[in-house]
Amino acid sequence: MPAKLTFRVDALRRMFVRTITVVEVRTVIDQGETIERYPRDLPYPSRLLLGFVGGRALHVVLADDADDDQAIVVTVYEPDPALWQPGFRRRRRT
Repeated sequence: MPAKLTFRVDALRRMFVRTITVVEVRTVIDQGETIERYPRDLPYPSRLLLGFVGGRALHVVLADDADDDQAIVVTVYEPDPALWQPGFRRRRRT
């Protein structure tokens, strides 16, 4: 875990609307698993994490700024079962 965790304003707004807490996000980051990687994202490579908090599946998009030893929470959401296969690790084919 990086030394610093930063939340983008948009992520905080979405967390508020979706009733997702900072504690839940930290739980996903600490205990969840990386299910997708986006190495070409700018300004930092990012990844999609999946975690379960109290039986609730959550996806966290986290950008990794290795130079400043920080992780940036880009967005957080409950995965839509219509878009994700059971278990929420793989996207459904369209």
